[in-house]
Amino acid sequence: MGAGVVVGFDGSEHASIAVDWAAAEAASRGVMLTLAAATTVPLEGMRFGGSVLTPDAIDDLLERLQEATQVRADEASRAHPGLEVGVKVALGSPASVLIEASANADMVVVGSRGMGGFRGLLVGSVGVQVASNASCPAVVVRKAPSATAAKVVVGVDGSELSLAALDFAFDMADRRGWSVVAVHAWEIPSYDVLASPSGPPPIDLEELAASEERAFAESLVGLREQHPGVKVEQHIVKAPSVKAILDASDDAALIVMGTRGRGEFLGAVLGSVSQGVLHRAKVPVAVIGSGDREDEG
Repeated sequence: MGAGVVVGFDGSEHASIAVDWAAAEAASRGVMLTLAAATTVPLEGMRFGGSVLTPDAIDDLLERLQEATQVRADEASRAHPGLEVGVKVALGSPASVLIEASANADMVVVGSRGMGGFRGLLVGSVGVQVASNASCPAVVVRKAPSATAAKVVVGVDGSELSLAALDFAFDMADRRGWSVVAVHAWEIPSYDVLASPSGPPPIDLEELAASEERAFAESLVGLREQHPGVKVEQHIVKAPSVKAILDASDDAALIVMGTRGRGEFLGAVLGSVSQGVLHRAKVPVAVIGSGDREDEG
């Protein structure tokens, strides 16, 4: 599919909002935008509408999908003169097609819920699968951010993936003229109350707080120098990570986080914090993964 921004499109309102966001990002990067549409065919007897779905019928289905997607691509092109916009239509599940496309993309974007999503779900299965398994940064868009939004919120915990998220956030802020709000949340580790039934917990809270501040400061080393024009706010909060990130995201343009933090299991491709933010955020969320799943699990 070639490098650039790839956005999933299925004709839904959420997908259309995602296309607008992806088009603006592709224009900002000076890269191509590709609208990817995918469809599956009934498996049992390949029956469709009570009759056998013939190869010609499948071709007709893909042609109609191509035409509908091209209409939306043309709208994006008119909204951003000079932006190269392409269309890719394929047979297969939307999630698998987008994940495959992510191997050669700069970014993959998906709406929070598609045509087949349950209304009670804030983020559909396609959004979760793409965010969990994409080989490039994945952005899930529920609704467009405020026109005045000018900050990117990034969760930082010192892990390798959170450092990658921080780098991504600074790059976005530098190109878009945004500020960065770096959030580092920490909590008191649990301890065995039976082993220490009375008296203070066996933890030096002052040293714990100081170590968290040191880890946070180390995460920002070098990025301020690389992006001198980016204003940075540091939030160190003793609170659950999901709450701290969401509280800081009021009127944000974007939230950025790694797929997993330092305290999460390797087998959990998308960690509890990432999932919590993804399902509750009111602004677009970018999830940064390792890009290499072979040795994980």
